[in-house]
Amino acid sequence: MKKILIAAAVGMLVAGSVAAQESPWLVRARAVNLNMANDVNTTALNGVVVNDKTIGEVDVSYFFNKNVAAELILTLPQTQTVHAGATSLDTFKHLPPTLTLQYHFTDLAGYKPYVGAGVNYTKITNDKLSSGYSLDNDSFGAAFQAGVDVPLTKQVSLNFDVKKVYLRTNVYLNGVDKGTLKLDPVLVGVGVGYRF
Repeated sequence: MKKILIAAAVGMLVAGSVAAQESPWLVRARAVNLNMANDVNTTALNGVVVNDKTIGEVDVSYFFNKNVAAELILTLPQTQTVHAGATSLDTFKHLPPTLTLQYHFTDLAGYKPYVGAGVNYTKITNDKLSSGYSLDNDSFGAAFQAGVDVPLTKQVSLNFDVKKVYLRTNVYLNGVDKGTLKLDPVLVGVGVGYRF
C-alpha cells in the first residue's frame, strides 16, 4: 500500500510538471517603433502628419492548441504630435488595443514563426489640437501580423514582430470635415516572451 501511495504521489508530481510546461499562457514585452503612413485623401490635408515614435508594448497570448492562439496587444495611452507643414498643431492621445488570431508554425527547429490577423480599436482622447483643428474620437480597423519566437529556454523566448494596423481619422477645421488622415502605422517590435 505504501508503494502504491508513493507511486501515486510521484505520478501527480510528474503530471503537474507536464501541465505546467504545457500552459496555454504566453506574455511578451516589446519595444516597438511606430511608423505612420500619413496618407491623405484630399489636397486640403496635404502636409498634415502625425509623428513616428518608439513605444513600449505588452501582449498576452492564449494558445487553444499548439498552433492556434489569440493575442491581446496593449500599451499605455500614447501622446502624438500633429504638424501641418512646419507648423505644430499640438497633440492628442490614443489608446490602441489590438486583438489578433494567430497561427504558429511549430515544426521548425530553433524558431517558431507565426502569422495573425485581427482588429484594432483606437480611442482618441485629450485632443489638444490648435488653430481650430480636431479629430474623430475613435477608429476601428483591421490588423495584420507576422513574427517569430526564438526559444532561449523552455519558458523564455526572444521575439521579433511586425504589424500593420489600419487606423484612420477624419480631420475637422472649425467643425467642418476636411478629409481623412490615414495613419495606418507599421509597428516593428523586438522583445522577450515568457511561457507560464
